[in-house]
Amino acid sequence: MDIAGLIPDEKVRQFQEDGAICLRRVFDQRWVDEVTTGVERNIAEPSDYAGTLKAGDDDQGGFFDDYYNWRRIPEYAAFVHEAPVAPMVARLMQSETAAFYHEHLLVKWPGTSKRTPWHHDQPYYPVDGHQTCSIWMPVDPVAQSACVQFVRGSHNWGRWFVPRKFASESNYTLDEPGSTPMMKEIRFEDVPPIDEHPEQYDILSWDMEPGDVIAFHMQALHGAAGNQSLTHARRVLVTRWLGDDTRFATRPWEISPKVTGGLKPGDPMACDEFPLIWPGS
Repeated sequence: MDIAGLIPDEKVRQFQEDGAICLRRVFDQRWVDEVTTGVERNIAEPSDYAGTLKAGDDDQGGFFDDYYNWRRIPEYAAFVHEAPVAPMVARLMQSETAAFYHEHLLVKWPGTSKRTPWHHDQPYYPVDGHQTCSIWMPVDPVAQSACVQFVRGSHNWGRWFVPRKFASESNYTLDEPGSTPMMKEIRFEDVPPIDEHPEQYDILSWDMEPGDVIAFHMQALHGAAGNQSLTHARRVLVTRWLGDDTRFATRPWEISPKVTGGLKPGDPMACDEFPLIWPGS
């Protein structure tokens, strides 16, 4: 596959500057079907990591998520190893390599009122470095009103925000100071009240069809409204990818997922637990 043709220089520049871009029709029906089958298998056979949230007893829908299942869901494993996603993210990250971190299934059932609070992902993870990329792949059509939203350029602010619990929207509790050099330099802040002052931010979101994806940086601030459709679910598989400069780190709270691959602070992230997918053997 011509990755430079699929991801032209303009898209690379846009990813580096904006922190989130929509790529149209990058996966054909084979991969949409493969991932959809994996999503359906995952929903039918959830792991211990799975969770369900509702806004209240009157919420018709609900939010379901599960993660770190790619080794037991063959369709996920096939997507990671065989689809052209690894060379795509390597090009976007401007990295010679792409290691796979984990996948995350996000489902908002019809009639879900609960929104996903504003946050960015990297503080949840034991990962330092700037060459990161997540691929947000819906297997259902997504209206812009239900699509994930990003604050343009927020990955380049040089700011780190305290992770938030999706159920209560409260901050994570500080356990202990981080011990890596980068952690000692970081001052974690509360996520700004973006919904109170939306005019102060350049918000990105899109209408999407199966086969489209959003590529976004792990430090890009994002959130999402509920799913107001009463007939269609919003099922999304997110795959997380790591580039050349990423290193294992500590965090002053419990990491998610609770997987370290036996790495020590400062170790390169690529390892047996987080395998190098690009370049392939």
